[in-house]
Amino acid sequence: MKSFVIKTLINALAIWVAAWIVDGIVLSGDGWQDKTLTVIAVALVFGVVNFLIKPLVKLFSLPLFILTLGLITFVINALMLWLTSWASDKLSLDFHVEGFWAALLGSLIISVVSWGLHLALGDD
Repeated sequence: MKSFVIKTLINALAIWVAAWIVDGIVLSGDGWQDKTLTVIAVALVFGVVNFLIKPLVKLFSLPLFILTLGLITFVINALMLWLTSWASDKLSLDFHVEGFWAALLGSLIISVVSWGLHLALGDD
């Protein structure tokens, strides 16, 4: 349970950094408390999308993994972020990704930030 909470908070921080850096990713809210709760909820949605849908997409795109030597992973991560934006909109969360290129850059930033935080904090 502790690992789940830490991973969710790491994803929340990574999503916040991506929203701060990328112009096409919008994380809105009234105050910092509202933005904090929104980014944590978006991190939960992002975790569910990555847990349920990403393995299926990777399985069905296995020939593309071989053909592109794994570079399709960047596109799949961008699509998962875009799907998170769509699900967040359906859940009335103030998070929106405007276009594929913003999703691609945002997913790269989220991957780097979450990797760095996992490296710094460990899995314990």
